[in-house]
Amino acid sequence: MSLTNAIHDSLPYIDAEPTPSERAAALALIVEEVGSEQTDSHPSLPPLAPQHFSPLIESELLRIENKQPLAAIDRNRYEAIEPPTTSPHSDGRPPETLMAWREALQKAYTSQSYLVGRTTNLALLEKYGKNAWLIGNAQLEDVLRGLEMELGERKAEVDGVVIERKNAQEAVGGEVKGLEEAWKRGVGRVLETEVAAEGVRREILEQRREGAR
Repeated sequence: MSLTNAIHDSLPYIDAEPTPSERAAALALIVEEVGSEQTDSHPSLPPLAPQHFSPLIESELLRIENKQPLAAIDRNRYEAIEPPTTSPHSDGRPPETLMAWREALQKAYTSQSYLVGRTTNLALLEKYGKNAWLIGNAQLEDVLRGLEMELGERKAEVDGVVIERKNAQEAVGGEVKGLEEAWKRGVGRVLETEVAAEGVRREILEQRREGAR
C-alpha cells in the first residue's frame, strides 16, 4: 500500500462535521488529483538496492514461478532396501554382482546412520524437548509483553496529542467563531453597500434621463 493513499481525519472539534456529500466531493477531488492507482513509490523512500541472486536462488524462484512441487529430499534412500537377487557367494561372481551388492551395502549404511541419528534426536527431544518448549514459550511471552507495553505507550502518546489538539482548538473556539461572525457581518455590509451603490447609480441615471428630456 502506498503511503500517499492513507487518509487521516482532521479531528474537528470546533468546525462543523462535513456532510456525506461534501466528504464524497472532497475525496473525488483528491482521487482526481492523485490518481486512482498510485504505482510509484513514495519520494521519501530510498531506491531499491540492485538484486543479485545465486544460481540456486534463481532456480528456486523459477520453480516457484512455474508452481512446481518441491523435491528437496529423496526419501527412497531411507526406505527398506531390497538386496540383489544374485548371491555374492556364487561361483562366477561377475563384477556386476559385486557392484550391486556394494551399492546395496552403501545404502544400508546410509539408512543405518540416518536411523541412529533420528533415534538419538528423538531421545534428546523426549528428555529436553519439554523444557526447551517451555523456555521458548516464556521468551515469546516476554517479547509479546514488550510489544504490548510499547503499543500502550504509543496509544498513550496518541491520546495525549489528541487531547492537546482538542484543548488547543477549544481554547480558540470562541475567537474563531467571533472572527467568523465578524467576517459574515463584513460580507453582509459589503453586499448592502454594493446594493445601495447600485441603487444610487440607477437614480443618477434616471435623473440624467429626465434632465435630457
